[in-house]
Amino acid sequence: MYLSTIGLRTGRLTGGGRRLAVNVFALGAVSLVTDISAEMVTAVLPLYFILTLHLSPAAYGLMDGLYTGATALLRLAGGYAADRTSRRKAVAGLGYAASAFAKLGLLVAGSSMPMIGAAIVADRCGKGLRTAPRDALITLSTPEPQLGRAFGVHRAMDSMGAFAGPLAALGVLSLTGTAAAGFDALFITSFCVAGIGLLILVTFVRDHREPSRLPARTVSPRAAAGLLRMPAVRRLLGAACVLGLATIGDGFVYLMLMRGQGFGTGWFPLIAVGTNLTYLLLAAPLGALADRRGRLPVVLAGYGALLVVYLLLFGPLAGTAAVVLTVGLYGAFYAATDGLLIALAGAVLPRRMRTTGIALVQTAQALAYFVSSAAFGLGWSLWGPEVATRVAAVMVVAAIVATFVLLGRHVSAGATA
Repeated sequence: MYLSTIGLRTGRLTGGGRRLAVNVFALGAVSLVTDISAEMVTAVLPLYFILTLHLSPAAYGLMDGLYTGATALLRLAGGYAADRTSRRKAVAGLGYAASAFAKLGLLVAGSSMPMIGAAIVADRCGKGLRTAPRDALITLSTPEPQLGRAFGVHRAMDSMGAFAGPLAALGVLSLTGTAAAGFDALFITSFCVAGIGLLILVTFVRDHREPSRLPARTVSPRAAAGLLRMPAVRRLLGAACVLGLATIGDGFVYLMLMRGQGFGTGWFPLIAVGTNLTYLLLAAPLGALADRRGRLPVVLAGYGALLVVYLLLFGPLAGTAAVVLTVGLYGAFYAATDGLLIALAGAVLPRRMRTTGIALVQTAQALAYFVSSAAFGLGWSLWGPEVATRVAAVMVVAAIVATFVLLGRHVSAGATA
C-alpha cells in the first residue's frame, strides 16, 4: 500500500502535503513484518518465565535487562562497521537474518531453559545489530526538519506489527493448541514471517552510500572516539543514560497491572496489544508535532505520561477505567519518546559517523536499562512491587529534570531540535 509505483520511481512518497523518502516507508514495512514475528513469541514470555518457570522477580529483572544490555558492544561494532563500509543495509540485513533464524532456535530448544535463553539472546543480538544502521538510514534519507515526522511514521508502522503479533500468536495457538506441537507451529510461522521482512529489506530498501571521494580513513576508531569529545554528543549520552535508568521493563508493568486489577492470565497478551494500538495511533502525529513545536518538550511529556503510569499501578483507580487509562498512557509514552531521542541525535551527528553515533546513544540507553531492570527486580524482591514502583516514579521525575538541564538550553523548537 505504501510502496506505490510513483513512490518507487521518484524515491519519495507524499503525505500531508510533504514528502518522505521511500526508505522511511520501506524500513517501516520491514519493521512492521519483523515485529509481527517477534511479538508472536515475546508477548507471552514474561508470563511464561514468572508463572510457569517460577522465576523470582529479581531473576526475571536480571534476565530482562540482560537481553537488552548484553548486546551493547554488538551495537557499537555494527554501527562502526556500517559507517566504515557504508553498507548500512547489509549490516541491518545481517541483524534481521539473525533474529529470523533465532525463531528456529526456539523450535529446537524444547523445554531447555539454557537453549531458550540462547535463542532469545540471538534474537536480541540481531536487534542490536540492525537498529543503528536502520535508524541511520532513516536520518540520511530525511531532511533534518522532518526527522520527527519520519521517525513517527516509522515507529507507527513498527507498532502495527507489535499490535498484530500477539493477535497472530493467539490465532495460531487457537488453531493448534498450547501443547508442544502448537508452540512448534508458532515458532515456524514466526520464522516465515521474519523471512518476509528480510525479503522486503532486500527488495525495497535503498542503501545510502557515501561518495567514493571520501576516504575510508574518515571512519576510524579515532574518529569514533572523537564523537565523545563533542559536547552535544556527551549531553545526548547523558540524557540517554538517565532516561534509561527511569524505565522498567514492559513485563513488570503488565504483570503488576494484571495482579492489581485481578484479571485472568489469558488476557495478559492483550495488554501489549492495547499499548501498541495507542502507540500506533499517536506515533506519527506526535512526531509531526515534535518537528513543529520542539522534540525535547514532546520527549519530556512522554516521560510525564510514564510517571502517571507508575502512579496508577498502585493508585486508587480500579477496574476497566484503570486498565484503559494505564495502557493508553503507556502507549502514549512510547509514541512520544521512541525515535525522538534518535531524531535529536541525527540533527547533531556528522553524516559519515551517523550510524556509530546513533549506536552510542542506543548503547548508553540499553546499558542504563539493564541496570534499571535488574535493580527494579531486586527492589521488588526486597520491598515489594508497590514500594519499588514508587522509587521508579521518583527516578522518572529525576530523569525529566536531568534531561531538561542537559538538553534544554541546547536544542531549539521545531526543525532545529
